[in-house]
Amino acid sequence: MTTHTEAEIGSQPECWRRAVANVPVDALPRPGERVAVVGCGTSWFIAMAYATLRERAGLGETDAFAASEAPTGRSYDRVLALTRSGTTTEVLELLRRTDARTTAITADPNTPVMTAADDVIVLDYADEQSVVQTRFATTQLAMLRASLGEDLTQAIADAEQAVAAPLPAELTDAEQFSFLGIGWSVGLAQEAALKMREASRSWTEAYPAMEYRHGPISIAGPGRVTWMLGTAPEGLREQVEETGGTFFQTGLDPMAELIRAQRVAVARAFARGLDPDEPLHLTRSVILSS
Repeated sequence: MTTHTEAEIGSQPECWRRAVANVPVDALPRPGERVAVVGCGTSWFIAMAYATLRERAGLGETDAFAASEAPTGRSYDRVLALTRSGTTTEVLELLRRTDARTTAITADPNTPVMTAADDVIVLDYADEQSVVQTRFATTQLAMLRASLGEDLTQAIADAEQAVAAPLPAELTDAEQFSFLGIGWSVGLAQEAALKMREASRSWTEAYPAMEYRHGPISIAGPGRVTWMLGTAPEGLREQVEETGGTFFQTGLDPMAELIRAQRVAVARAFARGLDPDEPLHLTRSVILSS
């Protein structure tokens, strides 16, 4: 029987098509605004990716924070909050205390975030039954990338390939993973590592690619995978392979490569007798008592 997580992973190309065709520009950060993008867990990593892309596009200074770590006393024109559940305590508290205009992206229109933010974008078609977040994260990033003027035609084609391609045994059987990114894909590398930990309790780490040689490469070796999302720095593959480790890079759009990592996480969960829909010690949303 197909799990909710598997079905949600497989639906991502279609969700992305819908997202890029329906970008609610009026509710999103405007060119020139100084923006803080906040979230928790997966949403924080997606915030990191968007912040880098927005600055790279020259649309304004953009910072990303875990909601609990967003600085007070710093002036922003807008706070953009990413929250699948619409109930996460740290996000709601931040929205209520900021003086900036606020926008929230959520999957559930029947949650407190609907009144906590000035503007709300609801991607209910990308909501999930699984605790492990997959398609909502990438769908909101697809929409955000489109809002910056990106053409996601190739990314969606890459996603279709990532959904269908066989998974190499060197990935499903690996002892350890180090996910690497560069620029906006650093956030996606962090998210890939989180998915692997959440779904399969695998030993994973994540770093900016240029930082990997500054210590973390010491963990590389036989049975261990260094997985690049995006284009690797020159010479890095050779250095990893000299350790006996596996260097994995496909050239797909980094968001599509994240889909492959999600699928590997599920495959490893099954191999360990775990249920990817109900990961250990996790809930759909962290709601703290007052």
